[in-house]
Amino acid sequence: MRDKWGSRTSFILASIGSAIGLGNIWRFPYICYANGGGAFLIPYLIALLTTGIPVMILEFSLGHKFYKPAPMAFGHIRKGFEVLGWFALLIGFGIVTYYAVIMGWCFNYLGYSFNLAWGQDTQAFFFNQFLKISESPMQIGGVQWMIVLGLVLTWIFVIAAIWKGAKTVDKVVYYTVIIPWIILIVLVVRGVTLPGALEGLKFYLTPQFSALLNYKVWLAAYSQVFYSLTIGFGVQITYASFLSKKADVVNNAFLVSLANNATSFIGGFAVFSVLGYYAQQTGLPVSEVVKSGPHLAFVTYPTIISMLPFAARIFGILFFLMLLTLGIDSAFSLVEAGAASVISKFKVKRIHVNIGFGVMAFVIGIIYTTQAGLYWLDIVDYFMNNYGLLVVGIIECIALGYFYNTKEMRE
Repeated sequence: MRDKWGSRTSFILASIGSAIGLGNIWRFPYICYANGGGAFLIPYLIALLTTGIPVMILEFSLGHKFYKPAPMAFGHIRKGFEVLGWFALLIGFGIVTYYAVIMGWCFNYLGYSFNLAWGQDTQAFFFNQFLKISESPMQIGGVQWMIVLGLVLTWIFVIAAIWKGAKTVDKVVYYTVIIPWIILIVLVVRGVTLPGALEGLKFYLTPQFSALLNYKVWLAAYSQVFYSLTIGFGVQITYASFLSKKADVVNNAFLVSLANNATSFIGGFAVFSVLGYYAQQTGLPVSEVVKSGPHLAFVTYPTIISMLPFAARIFGILFFLMLLTLGIDSAFSLVEAGAASVISKFKVKRIHVNIGFGVMAFVIGIIYTTQAGLYWLDIVDYFMNNYGLLVVGIIECIALGYFYNTKEMRE
């Protein structure tokens, strides 16, 4: 008997949860920050309308029509296409091996928030004390055991969330989608009331149109849409395969896509308002206060939290709790897509598949807990997101557009 969602709400929340993750709160603001501020919103919106929503509809349609996870759904189009589904899942698996490590960092920093253990020099704390970063990717160095502990906690939560497939996922998502939204609203309100917030928001919303002439800005916009919506991973195909026969595929796709991008946009207010505050406190221009995505979440934000005039510990706890609850459903959706595919193809018991996935990903993730871990994370993330996802998306569209009866799919 195939898994089914308990309700339409469960499916929408699960798909939104898969789409909304760390990419919305740290990756989107940083990509926006590094690609012309407000100007980036133009190619991002175009990418959403021309690619994001259409491919989301396509993936929902594919899973819903065949009631199969990604590899088997592609295999129904043409026998050799099953490999495309496995390739998409491999990209997702590669991403979750380091995504879980970042969540491990969040577990550590949640603990540090109770006494603001990162101190005054948050950059030295993150790079030298916490990561103990080496000089190059080839200098692997030792494993950081506190990060390994965070990684273990992450995988315990991920495996628990998918223990019975859709049956447990549709209960967990009510908490992992709603809680971070509540926290995000609290952080937005706190951010926009800080002195200097307006300067940060101006940087966020004022377009630098010259950036639109750079093809890298457009590449970043399209790759961010794929990454953020979790399309090209096989996840949305798998989730749609659990739908009932009369499910409204198109409206569901619009709801999930718009909810995801609204979260990114509102998350930008939470981030850029406090960057404006930080810029005012340090005397730096907003354009110079962040150096990378991890730098934003684990250096700049902790510095700002320590500067807050009151309740700094509470806002620190809320921020990292939000990152964890945002990240967990993106992580378990990537694992569930792979697990459901292996179970469907090879008829293996779910308990064995879940534990097997968790152990394999944990072992691979150890490389990211070493002193060279951040270098390897950056390298793998660059190729997975800028090339892997786009390649899957393009081939997916060609496979369905030229080798399948699209009229039948629309009907």
